[in-house]
Amino acid sequence: MIMRIGVEEEFHILQVESGLLVPRADAVLCRLPRRTFTKELHQSTVESNSGVHATLAGLYADLTRTRRRLDAAASSLGLAVVAAGTAPLAPAASGPPSAGARYRHMVEEYRQVADEQLICGAQVHVDIPDRDTAVGVMCAVSPWLPVLLALSASSPFWQGADTGYASWRTLLWQRWPTSGPVGCFRSAADYDAAVGDLVRSGVISDPGMIYYDVRPSAHLRTLELRICDACPRAETVVLVAGLFRALVTEAIELPESGAAVCDGRHEWLRGASWRAARSGLEGALVDPRTHREAPAADVVRGLLARLRPVLEANGDWQTVNDLTEAALADGSAAERMRRTAREEDLLACTDLLIAETRGERRQRRPASVTRKVARFAAGAAGSGAPEVLGS
Repeated sequence: MIMRIGVEEEFHILQVESGLLVPRADAVLCRLPRRTFTKELHQSTVESNSGVHATLAGLYADLTRTRRRLDAAASSLGLAVVAAGTAPLAPAASGPPSAGARYRHMVEEYRQVADEQLICGAQVHVDIPDRDTAVGVMCAVSPWLPVLLALSASSPFWQGADTGYASWRTLLWQRWPTSGPVGCFRSAADYDAAVGDLVRSGVISDPGMIYYDVRPSAHLRTLELRICDACPRAETVVLVAGLFRALVTEAIELPESGAAVCDGRHEWLRGASWRAARSGLEGALVDPRTHREAPAADVVRGLLARLRPVLEANGDWQTVNDLTEAALADGSAAERMRRTAREEDLLACTDLLIAETRGERRQRRPASVTRKVARFAAGAAGSGAPEVLGS
């Protein structure tokens, strides 16, 4: 049986002229259906929730339709939205959190970690028969998740500077106490007991603050992938969703497939995630089959070859293969952003993200406008981030 998939996408809200984040989520959300769109911790972020789909084509149509609707709502306010791990010109700190006691508690408890949570991700949900199966699958798929991170990497810039990483969002995200690779558990009861211990310890306030790279959903019968950056191109989200569904399917069908089961050794996984965040598709990754460095393209194609039988059974092989080769040829979003910055500037990177989020090609601004906006952005940034965000 083909398992259904769904996606949650997070988007930054920007001033078009300056590329700076603005706390206008409430104004944007007032123009959108709450069933599909919702708020996040910071008022400069909105989240969309797709429908549930059996086909990648259906998921793609849903994502592009949702992005068009969100873009129209933002554009009506003179704003823009971008799907990327970080915004190139993100400020050093946030403004007030979104309304709600839970968000206020997070800001008060986690301070700068929460203040700098100016990041966006893409989460993929795959239907799962039951929670015991979900917990077992977590362990089996974890070694390959850094590869999915590399495919999604879209956050090389932070506070206007090149971090040297393809996914700086990963480094910001891993500061939370329950983020990163998840361990192995014997059953859902064991997993739930561990989550309960964390809540009772006061380290987190509720199960929704379990931010592992993969987790059973707290309210849906799904397994949720959480390691990925938000992706400017909807096609990248579809690629990640197709690969993740195939990994989950393979893990559930292990007795029939004869594939190796997880050996329980996850101590190397955090290092593999760091390597993927550092390199993206443009350097080496840690090959899960050998635990050694290998060119990213080889590791990605190794995953594709491993999953081909499942992808063919799901009817996804041609789509996923084509999207994979296109991703390897074009480079990660992080590399596309760096190329744009080298040729032009960071404001041009913002224009690139806006265009790709819309599903369009970027049009260059006139040089006179670029210079004027660059001066405006520099002055706004120098005036202090809280004042900019509160404007």
